[in-house]
Amino acid sequence: MAVNDLPALNAIFNTIGAVFLLIGYLQIRRGNVRQHRRMMLFALVFSALFLSSYLFYHFKVGSVPYPHHDWTRGVYFAVLVPHIVLAALNAPFVLAVVWLALRGRYQPHKRLARWVWPVWMFVCVSGVIIYVMLYQL
Repeated sequence: MAVNDLPALNAIFNTIGAVFLLIGYLQIRRGNVRQHRRMMLFALVFSALFLSSYLFYHFKVGSVPYPHHDWTRGVYFAVLVPHIVLAALNAPFVLAVVWLALRGRYQPHKRLARWVWPVWMFVCVSGVIIYVMLYQL
């Protein structure tokens, strides 16, 4: 695998992470705590794989400018800016939600997860949109 293959792998990691987040959410809504825990830990693993691969790629390649100078440029930055800001802000909250759950502190876990989960989902999905716009358009 070449360094230039990593953006596609990163999009796959984000997609898989989003799928596990959705399944985990559906499982807890059904009262299946064991499956919820498994799915959310898988989501965490794939998000960590994404972050590791993303950092390695940008360490090797640097910044990748958006190549198009048309109407899509504004859309790209409208997705990119909140993606970056929310990803950076949400990361410690994801760890806190996981920590609370693993410690059995379910009430604070639940209160925090109501805010953290949708942001985490947005970051995963918008990451895939960014990949498509940057490398596939």
